[in-house]
Amino acid sequence: MAEPGLLRSRLALAWLVLGEWRWHPGRFAATAVAIAVGVALGFAVHLVNGSALASFEQAVTGVNGAADLQIRARTPLGFDERLYPRVVTTAGVADASPVVSLPARAGSGRFTLLGLDVIRAAAVTPSLVGTRPSGPDARSDDVFADDALFLTRAAMTATGVRMGERVTVTANGRSANLVVAGTLPGAPEDQALGTIDIAAAQWRFGRLGRIDRLDLKLGDRAAAERALPASLGADANIVSGESQARQGDVLSRAYRVNLDMLALVALLTGGFLVFSAQTLSVARRLRAFALVRTLGLPRSGIVAAVALEGVIIGVVGAALGLAAGYAMAAAALRLFGGDLGGGYFAGGTTHVVFQRAAAAGFFTLGLAAALLGSVIPARTASRAAPAAALRNAGDVLDPRAPVPWHPALLLLLAGTATAFLPAVGGLPVFGFVSMALLLAGGVAGVPWLVRSLLSPWRGRDFASVPRLLAIRHVQGAPGQAAIALCGIVASTALMIAMATMVTSFRGAVDGWLGQVLSADLYLRAESGDLDEAVQRRIAAVRGIRSVAFSRQLPLTIAADRPPVTLIARPVRGDAGDPLLVLIDRAPVPARATPVWVSEPAARLYGWSPGRSVILPVGGQPIRFTVAGVWRDYARQQGALVIRDVDYLRLTGDRGRDEAAITLAPGSDLATVRRATAALLPAGVSVAEPATLRRFALDLFDRSFAITYVLEAVAILVGLAGVAATMSAQTIARSKEFGMLRHLGLTRGQITAMLASEGALLGLIGAVAGVALGALLGQVLIHVVNPQSFNWTMTTIWPFGTIAGVTAALTGAAAATAMVAGRRATAADAVAAVREDW
Repeated sequence: MAEPGLLRSRLALAWLVLGEWRWHPGRFAATAVAIAVGVALGFAVHLVNGSALASFEQAVTGVNGAADLQIRARTPLGFDERLYPRVVTTAGVADASPVVSLPARAGSGRFTLLGLDVIRAAAVTPSLVGTRPSGPDARSDDVFADDALFLTRAAMTATGVRMGERVTVTANGRSANLVVAGTLPGAPEDQALGTIDIAAAQWRFGRLGRIDRLDLKLGDRAAAERALPASLGADANIVSGESQARQGDVLSRAYRVNLDMLALVALLTGGFLVFSAQTLSVARRLRAFALVRTLGLPRSGIVAAVALEGVIIGVVGAALGLAAGYAMAAAALRLFGGDLGGGYFAGGTTHVVFQRAAAAGFFTLGLAAALLGSVIPARTASRAAPAAALRNAGDVLDPRAPVPWHPALLLLLAGTATAFLPAVGGLPVFGFVSMALLLAGGVAGVPWLVRSLLSPWRGRDFASVPRLLAIRHVQGAPGQAAIALCGIVASTALMIAMATMVTSFRGAVDGWLGQVLSADLYLRAESGDLDEAVQRRIAAVRGIRSVAFSRQLPLTIAADRPPVTLIARPVRGDAGDPLLVLIDRAPVPARATPVWVSEPAARLYGWSPGRSVILPVGGQPIRFTVAGVWRDYARQQGALVIRDVDYLRLTGDRGRDEAAITLAPGSDLATVRRATAALLPAGVSVAEPATLRRFALDLFDRSFAITYVLEAVAILVGLAGVAATMSAQTIARSKEFGMLRHLGLTRGQITAMLASEGALLGLIGAVAGVALGALLGQVLIHVVNPQSFNWTMTTIWPFGTIAGVTAALTGAAAATAMVAGRRATAADAVAAVREDW
């Protein structure tokens, strides 16, 4: 049974905690909301990412028909259909289904058109032909008709066609008139797919002798995987469901991880806000805690009571955050899509997929942030001697005592050293660790910074008494200043770092676009090609000095990596080529075939100038020599440029899908554009450089829209932390204000003093945050960004953002202090100091 004194102390402590909640509900609500915001953002981003990947895997399964294994073409040119009999007779292969796969357009929408051998597909991938023995949802004699088209419900909705209706389908630059003969009941209803007979697909859409993939049904997987590589040419590779899932994961992994890290910024800031609020709450109740200590309560009881407050804050905030995060994820999927504007999973329909493990993880993170923010100040309060605490409720730090700076320096040095460590699994793990260490070091160094900045002003003689008192109070109590500033320094530093990275990236992209968009007009075939006849007619248009035709194809280097972009076009091959912004180059031997690789491709595959590489171009492995590395901000997964004459020699493909037109001097752009557009087939767009540049920058801004949202939330949470901290500090100093009133200061002077203190804290917080943010920004630009997205850039400082944030923080802190000061000085001066009598 507990001793009476201990029981009384516990009852008194419980009453004290409940009274704090009753008298200051707004403080607890603000801290819970801060935790909720951080959990909501992190959980929402994680849900969107997970839902997008699940949708991507479902789409891949829908198009593939869940084959055991696939042989896929490395490029959209396909591979020779004579590979089919070799594969189907390979050891371990039970059956094979040839497929022609083409992006198609009909009516008002797009879908994937599959040419199938219905008999083979029914045995290998029955979901692509339905669950009925006869195949698709139609009469059995319709499936072999050369004009019969079968669509999923999603494809019918996208194209706006109905059952039995005739429709013109365009694919591979050719059009065919087909009839919608039935649906595909076995295919996923939310996937826009269509099927026709494979012979009709090859004949009508210019694919005679070529197929795009072979779906395999295996009898012995191990035997098939051993034997198949010897049967394949260089223009095909083996793909499994697992490798395609890894490809989708690799495609967006760095983007997703970076968004997750940014989303946790708000949670970190919320943890700092809890720390600030609980530290001030503990300081205000220091005498009361000392009293219950004298009644017999051990130190652990104080820690447990304040920790319980943190647990309640964490549970409420994390629960609210999970609910809000789910709602935010649903809204984000509607507004930004499954890639949050990144462009990785465009065109798919994504639904929120609830993830229990993620929910438990973010709930735990929110609870941990609130608990740590409460336990740290509670442990400090529990170590205070009861007798000293009963006599003094203020800051016991001697203003003349030096402020330790060694811990901050060690953290900053450790963070700097960690930034030089390499990526782990293609992710900038140590880059984020470096940022965490630098952030911790910057926050730990705030007391020293406050003392250092204000020490030269402490002995100055100011005509304004409020200003003198403000400087001496902030300089004499750097610990309190650090408590007030830790949240704002963290949020400001992270926001400035992100703003610096985004500004630098956008500036680099803008400058790069200005270099590569050097022609007067650009043509792009959205579907199909510009054949030789069209190319000759375009080149003959009056007013055109030259036309550079090019071909862009996705080229699969590894089955579990996204394809690189193979670009065939005229190349001058020197540093003056306007379309190749070379950052490194090497001489090429006389008989070698040159290739110019983009910076991301060079980083991903280890290709350096002068190195010999083998690429699967033209159905056979060809040895190229890397002639140079060029800057490319458009293709994160890499791009290769070869000369159009080499491409024609290796592939025999004379079609082109893009053209850059340069006008003769004195030619009218509008006239040439109209004349050129009149010669173009359907599906070819014409654009000017300014339009393309504006489109690219708009796409960039959409890609970083979620980043801007996260920045705004982080700074708003930081401002809320300043407001709550200043308000709590001001209310806790009511006795000090009463004494100042006794000494002759007016309420206006005390309010001016508080405004000066707030402005000082806001300005110092802004200076510290900007300096720390500049350092973190360098880690983002030169470590995280290259390791995540494989491209480099130079730093461009966002001076407008820096000035705006500094002014906003200074003004917000001053205004909050003034408002809180009016409340604190409204009481009678005698009543404020009555406890001292």
